[in-house]
Parts: sequence; C-alpha cells; structure tokens
Amino acid sequence: MNAPFPPDQTQRELRGEASLSAQWSAMLDAGAAVAMLAGVAAEKPCTAERGFVAAIRDAGGWRLELARDGMADLRAMLQPGLSALLAVKARGNDASGAALTLWEEYRAARDALLALAPEAGIMGPRRSA
Repeated sequence: MNAPFPPDQTQRELRGEASLSAQWSAMLDAGAAVAMLAGVAAEKPCTAERGFVAAIRDAGGWRLELARDGMADLRAMLQPGLSALLAVKARGNDASGAALTLWEEYRAARDALLALAPEAGIMGPRRSA
C-alpha cells in the first residue's frame, strides 16, 4: 500500500517561491502603473529585477526573510497609495504630484530590496534543477 506523503520541504519551498514570484511581479506592475500616473517613463526591468526572486531564494537565510518583510512593507505602501491615486484620477483631478512622490518611495524601496540579493556573475543567478 502506498500512503500519501506530506509535502516535503522542497515542495513547500517551490510553492513559497511561486508566491514570492507572483508578489514581486505584481509589485513591478504596480510600480509601472504609479510611474504612468506620475507622468514618468516606467523603467524597463533590469537583469537584477528579473532574477531577484531566484537570487534571493538561493541566498536564503536572513536575506530571504528580510526580502519577504520588505516586500510586505512595499505592498502595504503600494496598495492603498495606488488605490488613492486611481480614485483621484477617476474624479478628474490631477494626481501626478502625489504619484511622483509614491514613485520615488517605490523606487527607493525596490532598490533596497534589490540590494539584498548577492551580486550575480555575468551568467545570472545560480540555477539548479
């Protein structure tokens, strides 16, 4: 008889990485929306942004925990901020000044998160199957 095994650590980590990837992607999209409302050109995602989740997962430990906390803080700032900007815009008012302030705060928080990931070589972050 085969009894189902509880999910092992690897499966839990993969689900956690998928969740982290989805959160990171959503934050990058929200940042682009804030840039649009601020009237600035959204930055094209750089290599560090595209490989952030893999790099921070590979680093693990305190870096991963700090990244998760930082992403939660960034999400807590972006969700109500973007909602408020969209509400102001929907009423026909100019939200560009507030959007520019939120954009600057977003960039500072994003850059701080990116600084947590160790430098990758020219081949990008280490990948394993």
